[in-house]
Amino acid sequence: MTTPPRVGLFGLLGSGNLGNDGSLEAVLGYLRAEHPEAVVDALCGGPEAVAARYGIPATRLHWYRGEYRTASRAGSIVGKGVGKLLDAVRTAAWVRRHDVVIVPGMGVLEATLPLRPWGFPYALFLLCASGRLFGTRVALVGVGAAAIGDRATRALVRCSARLAAYRSYRDGLSRDAMREMGVDTARDAVHPDLGFALPAPPVAGRDPGPPGLVCVGVMDFHGGNDDRARAEQIHHRYLEGTTRFVRALVAEGRPVRLLTGDGCDARVVDAIRAAVDSPLVDAAEATSLAELTAEAAAADTVVATRYHNLVCALKAGTPALALSYAAKSDALMARMGLGAYCHPAREVDADRLLEQFRALEQRSAGLRRTLAARNRLVARQLQDQFAALTAALFPANDHPHPRTRQETP
Repeated sequence: MTTPPRVGLFGLLGSGNLGNDGSLEAVLGYLRAEHPEAVVDALCGGPEAVAARYGIPATRLHWYRGEYRTASRAGSIVGKGVGKLLDAVRTAAWVRRHDVVIVPGMGVLEATLPLRPWGFPYALFLLCASGRLFGTRVALVGVGAAAIGDRATRALVRCSARLAAYRSYRDGLSRDAMREMGVDTARDAVHPDLGFALPAPPVAGRDPGPPGLVCVGVMDFHGGNDDRARAEQIHHRYLEGTTRFVRALVAEGRPVRLLTGDGCDARVVDAIRAAVDSPLVDAAEATSLAELTAEAAAADTVVATRYHNLVCALKAGTPALALSYAAKSDALMARMGLGAYCHPAREVDADRLLEQFRALEQRSAGLRRTLAARNRLVARQLQDQFAALTAALFPANDHPHPRTRQETP
C-alpha cells in the first residue's frame, strides 16, 4: 500500500486577512478533490482559526506571540530574538515531517505593504531552506511578487524563491519582478489568482430599474514599505477622498455597503460611517471570500481597494473600479477587461473618482458580458494550474482527474 503524501500548508493564514484564507481554501479544495488521500496540516499565523474553520491540524508559525507587534521593551526585544532562533528549529522540524509544503497564493514575494525583513520574509526563508535541506518539495503557488527596495528583505525573498522546488505567479508582473531580482523564471508559469478557484454565486439578471447598491471596499491604507515617512499623510488623503466619494453617492440617494478584507480595516469603516452619518451607509460582516463575493454579486457596482475585494467583484461578474495601491491591482483589472477603471489609492480625488464611476456604470451591461467571458477563460487557466501542481508535486499520480486535464483557452 502506498503511503499517503504528507502535505503542509504555510503562511499568514487564519490571521484575519480574508484574501490569504481564500487562497488556503482554494488549495484545500484542490487537495480534497484531486488528492483525498493526502494528510494535510498547516504552519500558520492563526492556528486556532484554521483548525476550527477548515478541520485540519495547525501549528503556530512563530514561537513568540508578539512577533508582529513593535518591540519597545527589553522583554519583548529578547522574546523576539529568542523566537528567531527557536523558529529556525521549529520550522525545520515541521518541514521534515512532510513530503510537500504549499504556500497558497498571497503576496509572499512582495513588500507593497509595510514589512520588516525579520518577520514573514525570514519565516519564508526558513521554510524554503529547510525544504532544500530535507528534500521536502516546497511550492510557491500563484503568489504575488514585486520589486523590493530594502536590501535585507530583497535578499531573503530572492533566496526563498531560488530554494523553492516550484513557483507560479498570479500575474506576469510578479514573474518579471522575480526575474529582475535574479531568479531564473524560465520554468515558472503565470496563472490567475487562486481566489478565482472558489465557488461563485449564480449571476442574477439585473433589474432595469433605478441604480441600486454600491459596494465600497475600504482598507486601512498607509502606503507601502517605501512610504513609511509619509504614511499618515497618505492615509489621511485616502480616507478623506474615499469619504467624500461615499458622501457624494449618498447625496444621490445611492445605498452604500462598506466591505473590508482584514480586521484592521474596521477602523476605516467606523471613520467613514461617522463622517457620513446616513442610514444609506452600512457595513458588511463578511468572514470569507465566498461571503464577500456574494456581497459583490448583490451590488450594481463595486469600488474597492484591497486586491481580493476586486477578485471577489470580478469573479461575481460585477463591474468594478479599483482604488489601486500596487501594480498587481492594475494587472488584475487589465486581465479581466477593466484596465481603464483604476484610480490611485495614494491620491484619491473624489471628483475624478466620481467621473470614472459614472463612466463605468454607463458601460455596465457590456462589462458584465466581458466579465462572464473572462471568468470562463480564468476557470480553464486554473485547471491548468492545478494540473501542473499535481505533475510537479505528486508525480506518482499517473491518471489525472478529469477536472485537471489541460485545455486550450
